[in-house]
Amino acid sequence: MPLALLALAIGAFGIGTTEFVIMGLLPEVAGDFGVSIPTAGFLVTGYALGVVLGAPLMTALGTRIPRKRMLMLLMGLFVIGNLLSAVAPVFGVMLAGRVVASLAHGAFFGIGSVVAAELVAPEKKAGAIAMMFSGLTVANVIGVPLGTLVGQAIGWRITFVIVAALGVIGLFGIAKLVPDLPKPEGVRLRDEIGAFRNVQVLLAMAMTVLGFGGVFAAITYITPMMTDVAGYADSSVTWLLVLFGIGMVGGNLVAGRFADRALMPMLYATLGSLALVLGLFTFTAHNKVAAAVTVLLIGALGFATVPPLQKRVLDYASGAPTLASAVNIGAFNLGNALSAWLGGLVISAGLGYTAPNWVGAVLAASALVLAFVSAALERRSGATGATGATEATGATGPIVASVAPVEQRTPVHH
Repeated sequence: MPLALLALAIGAFGIGTTEFVIMGLLPEVAGDFGVSIPTAGFLVTGYALGVVLGAPLMTALGTRIPRKRMLMLLMGLFVIGNLLSAVAPVFGVMLAGRVVASLAHGAFFGIGSVVAAELVAPEKKAGAIAMMFSGLTVANVIGVPLGTLVGQAIGWRITFVIVAALGVIGLFGIAKLVPDLPKPEGVRLRDEIGAFRNVQVLLAMAMTVLGFGGVFAAITYITPMMTDVAGYADSSVTWLLVLFGIGMVGGNLVAGRFADRALMPMLYATLGSLALVLGLFTFTAHNKVAAAVTVLLIGALGFATVPPLQKRVLDYASGAPTLASAVNIGAFNLGNALSAWLGGLVISAGLGYTAPNWVGAVLAASALVLAFVSAALERRSGATGATGATEATGATGPIVASVAPVEQRTPVHH
């Protein structure tokens, strides 16, 4: 794998840390600004909405900018947003800083996925994407717990200064290590938008919303589930989330390896297993050991869907994959928001803290149904891409010119 992927992974590590670390620092932030915990929760909601809106917006604005330069600009925006949060004098400025940082999130992962795929040969694309996303998964194992501990011990503002410093390191890494890949000739914003006319792109995004949404239906409410149902102490929740993060790391790397060989079978296995494990979580949540094992499995199976789904979007977005790739990142956050809302509804209905697990199981099963529909349509159409020009067929779908190996388009960089 090219060293440039390390620079992308560092940027992903910083983004993953700032996205999730706020959840562990809400009491400190709320107390500092004199607002309630629910009001401080807008720092989470505002970030998620910023990702959903910022992914297409920032990608569209960057259609005329070379991808390396756009990645550097996005990292710069990320640094500014986190520094703004760190020095915010009032809550409103803190919220604005969160939104500014979130605008870089979707476009960075979207454009970064395209760049990662272009750096390697076709049979290694999903592995390259997984390598970049490993920064996000490792953030949940290392960055978030350490950031929470630093914020609680020294001050939450220090945490955001450290995250901004990670962004600076990622920016310089991209500048030094990522090659100047040329933009595809003749690709305009209209071409990028046109990718959404492909039903396979839309199906992959729907699978993203439902599949990863299934994960967050359960994980959003893991604290009351583990403390009130499993019987864990409040202090144990942090380490249960670390366990979830370890599962994410393993699932991401395994999926990146096998999705290059058999993408659709990988999706069938992960989505089917995820639906089953989420359903079982309703029962295993009553036992400490079984609950911990289940949390690990949910992390692994949930994030095992990310590389294959992101690769499928790239494969079917023809010669203009950047916008579709970025919007698919926004789809993850849309799924998170949708599933958290649905999970809250069943809890409010008096069905108990384990009820969101059934919501998650239904969402994951729905994604599995869409995977079968997508494969059936692929077989019916002869496994052709959005333009009808397929360079290779098989379980992984078409390999299109937009993500051809870089040695076919530019001098070798790896």
